[in-house]
Amino acid sequence: VQLQASGGGLVQAGGSLRLSCAASGGTFRGYTIGWFRQTPRKEREFVAGTKWSAGTTYYADSVKGRFAISRDSAKNTVYLQMNTLNPEDTAVYYCAADRHIILSSTRSPRAYDYWGQGTLVTVSS
Repeated sequence: VQLQASGGGLVQAGGSLRLSCAASGGTFRGYTIGWFRQTPRKEREFVAGTKWSAGTTYYADSVKGRFAISRDSAKNTVYLQMNTLNPEDTAVYYCAADRHIILSSTRSPRAYDYWGQGTLVTVSS
């Protein structure tokens, strides 16, 4: 499966953005999909994830209550709605997917085999 991430951009603090992760060459059925982010100073970190078939969702503590992950089965797309953004959210955001994620590995980027190209989110103060 190939992943295409989009939706990044420049937004003021307190604003919102919605990122999209579209799959091609296959469907998300049976996959766990994760959103990660990375800055030059930090390792790639988990932001949010979902098990497509079960619909369960997971969030990093830093985004809980502000970000929401959702899906559109008809479009084979996962979204990350990001609200109340702050400058610390500035990063390149990546979506990733894998069929063989166990619960304890959901937040580990090393567990995912398929990655999108990344989309830059910049939050100005």
